[in-house]
Amino acid sequence: MVRKTKEDAAITRQRIIDAAREVFLVRGVSRTSMEQIAAQAGLTRGAIYWHFDSKTEILLALRERVFLPLIDRMDDTLLKAAEGAEDPLLNIERFLTETIQVLNDSSETRQTYEIMMIKCEYVDEFAEVLQQIANNCSNISRNIERAYQRAQELDLLDTSCTPEEYAMDTYLFFSGLLHMWIKDPEGSERRQQTTDFIRTHVKLRRKNQNA
Repeated sequence: MVRKTKEDAAITRQRIIDAAREVFLVRGVSRTSMEQIAAQAGLTRGAIYWHFDSKTEILLALRERVFLPLIDRMDDTLLKAAEGAEDPLLNIERFLTETIQVLNDSSETRQTYEIMMIKCEYVDEFAEVLQQIANNCSNISRNIERAYQRAQELDLLDTSCTPEEYAMDTYLFFSGLLHMWIKDPEGSERRQQTTDFIRTHVKLRRKNQNA
């Protein structure tokens, strides 16, 4: 009975998160109320508060469900690039293209990215969410820098910039690319070219660009 109760609670919690994602997409986070999430989930307002104290907690849970596994995969790819890859630049390219592929393949991930990027105002109670995003971005940027350092050690990296400068440039490039991708739901030609953009971006960092 206890196991069944825990399973039911987990199912209800996920039902709330799914409902919140649907409402956030339509109304934006700031214009969504707990009552609207409850109605979308087919639950009472009290049932929502049993699982979540606030809308911020729901947003954090929504983000964690999608972002944490994705960040783990990113970190794994970049860690391999930094610690032992024969061609760290290929690992960086793989990290970028695999992220885009996940967005292509998973509507849940794609919708969550859309909410976090363009459907949420990070003020007041949502400042905590912004801080967590900033921390994750800093970690990713550092891992990219380590991968570029490894490429430099292998004499694969063009010496025009330092690994730190290349890492910041790649981070800013990919942030812009993600925003372009998310803001193009119809899938224009530019969205279809994201893999080519990534390949060119990494190629320009090679010591021998024809490699």
